[in-house]
Amino acid sequence: MTMKKLMILAFIFLMGVAAQAQQNLSWGQGPQVASPDVHADNSVTFNLIAPEANHVQITGDFLPPKTVEFNGSTYDTPGVVDLVKDDKGVWSFTTEPLKPELYTYNLIVDGVKIIDPLNVYNIRDINNLFSVLLIGGDSRIDLYKVNKVPHGTVAKVWYESPTAGITRRLTVYTPAGYETSGKDYPVFYLLHGIGGDENAWSELGRAAQIMDNLIAQGKAEPMILVMTNGNISQEACPGETSEGYKVPTMMLPKTMEGTFETAFPDVVKFIEKTYRVKKDKAHRAIAGLSMGGFHSLFISINNPDMFGYVGLFSAAVDQQQADPNGFPNIYADRDAKIDVLFSKKPKLFWIGIGKTDFLINNNNALRAYLNAKKHKYTYLETDGGHIWRNWRIYLTEFTPLLFK
Repeated sequence: MTMKKLMILAFIFLMGVAAQAQQNLSWGQGPQVASPDVHADNSVTFNLIAPEANHVQITGDFLPPKTVEFNGSTYDTPGVVDLVKDDKGVWSFTTEPLKPELYTYNLIVDGVKIIDPLNVYNIRDINNLFSVLLIGGDSRIDLYKVNKVPHGTVAKVWYESPTAGITRRLTVYTPAGYETSGKDYPVFYLLHGIGGDENAWSELGRAAQIMDNLIAQGKAEPMILVMTNGNISQEACPGETSEGYKVPTMMLPKTMEGTFETAFPDVVKFIEKTYRVKKDKAHRAIAGLSMGGFHSLFISINNPDMFGYVGLFSAAVDQQQADPNGFPNIYADRDAKIDVLFSKKPKLFWIGIGKTDFLINNNNALRAYLNAKKHKYTYLETDGGHIWRNWRIYLTEFTPLLFK
């Protein structure tokens, strides 16, 4: 047999194997449906093939929220609706037309919350997994997308923290062109909330996409973005440390008791040694959400010559732990330290919070003090509560104001 005939037979054999594999993959799958299925009017159909299930629901932030009470505070939680089963065992639900937004959701099958098995896009928030859906078409929401613009680099970077006594990890975004420009850049330190980690802003917050798009549009200065891990007892995010696959939790030691704030200069020293950055107050910014806003407040007022720009996103004002072994001096004389900070004329002090956020009264009390002392600040109040939807908005509003 000639070599040409052997090659033809081999090709036919391989094609047959591929076809058989495709057939095997399709056997037993039943109805072929998509989920989520976004329609032309931005309504969305969610499907689940579960002929043996008795009750299927969906919960997500595109549904009207439910209000719950916990420990004397009011919270908004995602609503829940039932899916309807057809004669092929497919459960379905179609929304009203949705506004452009990045949405998260789960299915609930006979009381068990799961991610959508037909949607490969999901994300972790603390110890919960959510399926993700992005509907574009709005100038702000399109900032969350990967668009055809120059892209920066996102790196996971380990550094030594002598104050904490451990090696820890940061997520660092460098803007497009950093590697070849030879320029020095300003730095924006961006902090997460309780239970989060150094992955929170890059994954849940879409920080890299937001930075790429704002810089490409000329709305933000090219800058380095440093996303820390605010849990000072952790090396890095769960599953990526020497502790192995430890279950993520919000209940971590040394939380909001002063250690992180005391150790924060270690981060600044590392960044200014490792990257080409401008090393002065006018070219440093700090902001954070919830616990990260709390940290940003106390880091900035205890280091009044370090940051020219400070942002509090739904800040957990007055939520410090009563820990006798902590660093009470960090939290002592808060108002006097605020006065010192403002006497040094920061270029921007920015506060954002949702109208139904359980922390709004705490933030209003802080604002009342700032108003009484005639300290100048910028304030944004949005709809909704303590949610990522708001924190992404705050990032898109705060960042263009930096380093002007």
